[in-house]
Amino acid sequence: MNVSPLVSVVVATRDRRDLLRACLASLGAQTLGDFETLVVDNGSTDGSARMVAAEFPDARLIGNRENRGFCAANNQGIAAARGRYVALLNNDAEADPRWLEQLLTAFEGGDDVAMAASKILVWEDRSVIDKAGHLIWPDGQNRGRGSGERDHGQYDRVEETAWPDGCAAMYRKDMLDRIGGFDEDFFAYADDAELGLRARLAGFRCLYVPTAIVYHHHGSTLGRFSPERLILIERNRVWLAAKLFPWRLLALYPYYFTLRLLAGAWGAAAGRGESGRFRSRHGFWMLVKCFCQANWRALAGLPPMLAKRRQVARIRRLTAAQTRALLRRFRIRLRDLSR
Repeated sequence: MNVSPLVSVVVATRDRRDLLRACLASLGAQTLGDFETLVVDNGSTDGSARMVAAEFPDARLIGNRENRGFCAANNQGIAAARGRYVALLNNDAEADPRWLEQLLTAFEGGDDVAMAASKILVWEDRSVIDKAGHLIWPDGQNRGRGSGERDHGQYDRVEETAWPDGCAAMYRKDMLDRIGGFDEDFFAYADDAELGLRARLAGFRCLYVPTAIVYHHHGSTLGRFSPERLILIERNRVWLAAKLFPWRLLALYPYYFTLRLLAGAWGAAAGRGESGRFRSRHGFWMLVKCFCQANWRALAGLPPMLAKRRQVARIRRLTAAQTRALLRRFRIRLRDLSR
């Protein structure tokens, strides 16, 4: 009899064969036995699909001829998932043996808990936090909580967080069936924030589980300082706000955007934060070019995003005031955002 597993783990991948091998090996060491693994290959050219078939025959392999993006690949995995819960794990991440077992404990927190966030540490230096849940700035820019901090136990309690990072997350499958999966127009980056905030608007909560640990090679998909990565991040935060933010908060968008822009410019000039490190690699004018290109792409795609607000209204349970309160509660400090 084909009994459905408790958890379906979806791993979207493109190339990075050796990282994928380590990722799947870490799933093979999980203490939880009741799960299936689905690998969605986005047109890899390095033999990743052949490696999965040869070395991990128990994994279900879904192959694409081209790179359909992180969002579409995960949606394919979610659609094929047979589990009551769906976990996502990046191909450049390795899970602690108790990762799945510990994430499942989040759902004991109540029927409205439909998302679980992991404690994600930097693979290269496991004393540094990559993400411990998510925070957001009121212009749509979002970032992992505690990103770049030394881990000295400051995030070692189970608590509510805005939403999980898509690098290592777990969702109730019935919630995803109800509100939909990733917005494929985003392609990659900020897609987890869009899905997470959409779930929050539908009345669901997220718990952060510090004992659910994953080690992540940060930014290896496109390269941490890739111009295309910067463009996607900047474009998608505009789309997230346009699609999901209350109108009153959108009216304040120019104010918060200007504050973040000034903070980012200060960070770039001082060589601090993502902007400063990008500038040191590619130069100031490439930073400006990427920023302008991202916002131009965002404006071009704005009408369809605004049209999607009607779809979101059908699942919305939070009022506009409750949504603003939620975003205030999980607001990132400007100095942390530019650090």
